[in-house]
Formats: sequence, C-alpha cells, structure tokens
Amino acid sequence: CPDGHTEMTYLRELTRRGAVKRFAGKEHEARAYTMLEHELEIIEQLHFPGYFLVVWDLVRFCRESGILCQGRGSAANSAVCYALEVTAVDAVYYELMFERFLTPERGDPPDIDIDIESGRREEVIQYVYAKHGREHAAQVANVISYRPKSAVRDIARALGYSPGQQDAWSKDIERSYYWTTEADREQEGHTTEDDLTDTPAAVKELAAELQNAPRHLGIHSGGMVMCDRPVIEVCPVEWGRMPGRTVLQWDKDDCAEIGLVKFDLLGLGMLSALRYSFELIKDWHGIAYDLDSIPKEQPCVYDMLCEADTIGVFQVESRAQMATLPRLRPRNFYDLAIEIALIRPGPIQGDSVHPYIRRKQGLEPVTYPHPRLEGPLKRTLGIPLFQEQLMQLAIAVADFTPAEADQLRRAMGSKRSRDRIDVLRIRLYEGMAANGISGATADAIYEKIKAFAAFGFAESHSISFALLVYASSWLKRHYPAAFCAALLNAQPMGFYSPQSLVQDARRHGVQVRPPSLALSGAGATLEPPDRAILTPSRGVKIAQSGCCGAPVQPAVRLGLSSVRTIGDALAERMVAERSLGPYASMADLSRRIGLSADQLEALATAGAFSDFGGSRRQALWSAGAAAAARPGQLDVDIYTEQAPGGIPTMTEPEQLIADMWATGITTTTYPTALIRPRLAALGIITAAAVKVVPDRTRVTVGGVVTHRQRPATARGVTFLNLEDETGMVNVIVPEAVWARHRRVARESGGLLIRGMLERTCTPATADGAGTGVVNVLAERIERLHLGIRPSSRDFR
Repeated sequence: CPDGHTEMTYLRELTRRGAVKRFAGKEHEARAYTMLEHELEIIEQLHFPGYFLVVWDLVRFCRESGILCQGRGSAANSAVCYALEVTAVDAVYYELMFERFLTPERGDPPDIDIDIESGRREEVIQYVYAKHGREHAAQVANVISYRPKSAVRDIARALGYSPGQQDAWSKDIERSYYWTTEADREQEGHTTEDDLTDTPAAVKELAAELQNAPRHLGIHSGGMVMCDRPVIEVCPVEWGRMPGRTVLQWDKDDCAEIGLVKFDLLGLGMLSALRYSFELIKDWHGIAYDLDSIPKEQPCVYDMLCEADTIGVFQVESRAQMATLPRLRPRNFYDLAIEIALIRPGPIQGDSVHPYIRRKQGLEPVTYPHPRLEGPLKRTLGIPLFQEQLMQLAIAVADFTPAEADQLRRAMGSKRSRDRIDVLRIRLYEGMAANGISGATADAIYEKIKAFAAFGFAESHSISFALLVYASSWLKRHYPAAFCAALLNAQPMGFYSPQSLVQDARRHGVQVRPPSLALSGAGATLEPPDRAILTPSRGVKIAQSGCCGAPVQPAVRLGLSSVRTIGDALAERMVAERSLGPYASMADLSRRIGLSADQLEALATAGAFSDFGGSRRQALWSAGAAAAARPGQLDVDIYTEQAPGGIPTMTEPEQLIADMWATGITTTTYPTALIRPRLAALGIITAAAVKVVPDRTRVTVGGVVTHRQRPATARGVTFLNLEDETGMVNVIVPEAVWARHRRVARESGGLLIRGMLERTCTPATADGAGTGVVNVLAERIERLHLGIRPSSRDFR
C-alpha cells in the first residue's frame, strides 16, 4: 500500500476511482454507491481487503502488459470487483447478489477466478513469484485419480500384458468418468458392453476396483497460494517440472482445510484467440478494437447465432448448443447468458430446457407458483435457472436475509448437510407461513427449491462467459479470416480441429493457403486474396438487412509451426533467420537452422518449398541430401539436391493425403469432394442437402467423423458429427444401434449412416422448409471407404 494508507483505505480509494469510471451518469449510479458501501463493510468486517488488493494488482499487471484477462465465477456478483475492473459484469445493473460471493456468516475466504489468455498465463505466474517472493508463493497440486482407461492400462501392465494390448483394451472403455461392474450396470439399466470386448475378466475386475484411487500428483490448473511466511513452514513443497515453478504437495481441499488462501489463475484459449484477432485486424484493416469497443447488440450477430453458424465461437459451438440456438433464437445479450446456462447437466436433468424454450417461443404461458416468485423468476420466464434465483426465492417467499439465503443454497447443494437442511427447512416454512403461503403451495415451492438447488448455474458466471460469446461471434461475423487465423494460432483449444475450423472459414469465403518457407510466419498470418471476395451469400443477405457491410476478407496463410515436427520455437527461429536474408535453397535452410531429414521431409510434404520450383515429390527427393548441410559448415554447394527427371507430380488425392499427414489441414479441397460423384451415385446426400430435406425422410449421409460424444445425461445415446465439403451433419445414435455397429462406429474415421431425418422448426419458421434444427436418427452405420463399396444394398 502507498504511504498513508492501510489495506482497507487503499481498497476504498481504488474502489472510489473505479466507481467514477464505471457508474458515473448511469441510471443505477445511486444504487451502485449504496451497494459498494455495503460490500466494503463486509470486506472490512471479514478482514479481506488484502485479498482484493492482490487480485486487483494481478489484473493491473495484465492490463498494463497487454494481457487479456477477466474475473469470473461468483466474483462477478460483486460491484467492488466490477469497480476494480477485476470483472466485466455490472453486478448492480443485473441485480446480482453479493452474498452469493461473500457473507460474514460463511466466513470462507473469497474465491476469485481470473481467466487469462493461455499463451501468456506463465507471465502472470512468474509475476506472482517475483512480486511476492519464491519463498512465499507456490502452486497447488492436483491429485490425479484413476479413471477407467488409465485403470485398465495400468492393471494390464501390472499383469504382464504387452503395451499394444494395454492400449487396445483401454480404448475399448467408452465411459470416461465412471465404470462399474457388469452387475451394477445392469442394475442401473445400462446395456453391458463386456460381451463386445475381449478384455480379460481379471483386468476388468481389478480396474473397476482401482477407479478413483490416487495415481499421481499434478499441478492444479490455476491455483496459487501465497503466505505471510515461507510456504515450506506450512506445507511441504517440491520443484515443478517446468522451470521456475514450485508446487505444494497438497491439493486445493487440503489447502482450504488449513486456511491457505488460493488464487485461481486460469488459462483460457479464447482470450488468446481474441487478442490475436484484434492484432490481426489492426495490422490488416487498420482498425483497433478491444473487448470494450466492439459494437454491442448488432442484429446481424444474433442472426448468425440463430442460424447456429457458430463453429469456433466460444461456449456455443458444441452439438447441443448448436441444436438449441435456432430454437432459443437469442436476440439480446441476456439471451446469450441463458443459452450458456441451459445446456448444462443440471438444467437438462432438472427438465428446465424444454419448458423454457417453449415459453420463449410462445408455445406455453409464463406462470409462477406464487405471485411473490414473479420478481425472482421474471427474467427467466418463470423457469429457475440460476443459483442466485434460489436465494432470491427464499428472500421473496420467506423473508430470508441474503446471508440466510446463501446458507440455504449451500446446504441444498451439499449431500452431507441433512441436519442443516432440516433447520433451514423449518425456517423456510415459518417464513412462508408468515407471508400467507402454506399447505400445498408451500410444499410445491419447497420442492422446487430443493430440486433446483442441485443443478442451478451461477448467473454471474454465465454473464461473464456471455461477454466472450458475443465478442467471438462478432469477430466471426465481420472478420472471419482474422478470426480463423487467430483460432489456429491459439490451438489447442475449443471443440473443433484446425481442419474443421479452416473448412468453415472456406465456406465463409476465406481463402486458406498452405505453409510457405518464403511467405509464412511462425503462426497463421493474413495476405492479400487472389480476388476480392465478400462474405458469402449468408453474410451479404444479413448486410442488406441494414446492420453493416462485410469487409473484403484477406487470405489466411498457414504458419510454419503447423507442419509436424516443426513446432513454435523452431518456426520462430526460421522466420527470424529469414529476416536476415531469404533462403536460397533447402540446403541453405538446413545450413542456417540445422534441420533434420525428418523435418525437411515434413516441410517438403506440406509444400513449403514450392517457391524454389519443382513438385512436392522432387522436394522430398532432395530433402535427404539437403539435411547433410549443417550449421558451421562452409557455404559451398557440394550437395546434389536436383531430383532426376521423370518423377511424377502428386495427384490431387495424393496431395490431400500429404496435406493431412503434414499439417492436418487441407487448404484446397475437402477429401469427400473427390469421391462425391460415387457418393451421389449411391444416393448419399451432402450436409447442405440435408438442410432442405422434408421431415421424416429416410436419408443416407456420409463424411469424416469430427466428434463422438456420449454425455452422462444422454442415457446411452451417442452423438456423432459428420463433416463433408458442404458442412456438418448431426447424427443421433440410439444405444441399440451403437451396440450393433460399435466397432465400426468407434474406430472408423469416415462413416456412412442411414437413418430418419428429424426436423424441429421454430414457430416463426414452421412453414419454411430447410429451417430449424436437423438431426439424422441413425439406423445403420457402415465404414466409408475411398472405393465406396458398401457390403450391402441398403445404402442404394
């Protein structure tokens, strides 16, 4: 703290400065200052001003260093955190409850999660070590427990089976987070899979016993602990594998038990992608944007979301989200927060999704169990979705204090709080009786609160994520080329592979080019397009609706780091060395950088040497000789790189295979396009054609499998995504169909699927073909071969 300040007075001063910036001139300014004073009193009473100052300092460091960050979680319920610019959610405007975050009765330290762009999170971690001293800071450990796959693999190794057998049997396990014995599964109503595998019974039985047992220690995804004394005096500490890191030998629960305060510094890939997007847009288009200056509430952005055109968009790119967006039809920011909260295990299990959508579509009237509940539930159309609403319900019907309401939320959400629940239940019924609520109505309200407590999602968390949903949607809508390049540079992250991201960008009119030794950066960059291409028909149509025009999109050039065996560090060295003078030949590259034959062959296979002339096969021929040139040798061309004449050039299919091997990305043609005539002859339709097929039509689709999912809430149903040159198809595979075709469905990279098309239309578009949500309910699954020779006539 500066001279003349205590921790509390300094926090008050910083909050006052931030409040002027955040709340001045707004309608809720008076409420904001009242809320700020209330929060500051609680913070002072609990002796936590230092915690808020530490978090403020971390966010200040990020902001001054140009690192995107954002506080989220229950901290977004705090007006103080908003004034300090720790969070981006106006808790006063959204009427969020501070007691969800911090209460005197609870006494627990605050828990502020800070999302930091993943590419620069290490800078923040090292700042903490430097600021507070290596002796006083350490990262929290994470106890890694056995899951089904790891349990099978380790048991098989312990019993002496070969590594190949270990891997094969572990891949047979489809349940990622739980696996019981056959008798337990049958008792739970699950179809047994044991008869479909050849895993020995001893391996399965021992692996089932081993689950959830500790396997090894890891580093927690973001937790750091700071002490007023050397950490080693409180807890055992060890050196981390990464340089410059020390790690506690306790996990976060152990740290909480002893009273150590944990700060969560979490890496978020989308924040990296957003910053890369802003930088590319500034360099190419000359316009500087940030999260605050993006135009808000643009109709064309919501039009794109309503069409579920969200590949690459934060949080709403999954199959379930894309199936919900056309039905929910978000038209404002709060709709995005609800969309995020809806597609979660809790609301799905609590049967809140379909009632809310029906009410949103006007198919079901908005009702409330009691008039007093209209206030808390009005924003969500009478359907409770958020944890904060549970607290507001208790306040509304039983005159709970905010602190009591938070105690109720915590007790209801815990399986070991039966005594506390009974005490609060009596208090709840007494409060409802005092307000004239009794009998069946009181019982119904209690049951709703009880059921809701198990699955409610934090409203503050949802709103925090909605900010990033809108930002990434806006970038995809207006600058798809920069957004695609940024996503590639932020990998690994998100739901889709780089191949799917590139193909989606190409479908939006973006040219994507292969890596080039002469032109590529270390990561993906932007270049002038071959011809002026506007965003395709969908974007032009939206632009004509009066929202905004679509700028001419540049081309995306893949980076050298996208080539296998190269990596970021080596690619950066290659680009830095090129700035001193262009590479004259492959041998010159090897002499200046010191590449191996494998690395030169990978670059040759990717087409990175096309600027030297010759075909990819000629470059491959020359790679071995060029690799003999090493750094420090005389610059004398004694290596024979020239390939003999008559080497055939790669055919288009061979070139696609080379692209997939070298980079995992095809920049010209999607593989299924090459066999489309054969597919069409068999009656197999494209993903684009699926969108206009009438409901309840039996169709056959084929493509590359991008995802296989079996959520715990799906009751054995598996969801597949197939991609072809025109788009993606959602496929729903019932449990019986999956069991019948399990081996092919699990192991094949490409599938042919015959099934019934199911279309769900929204009321606004119910009479229009090709609208709404489209799925294919699988009946038969077969492997997609290049030769396209189905084993039966069922696909004709």
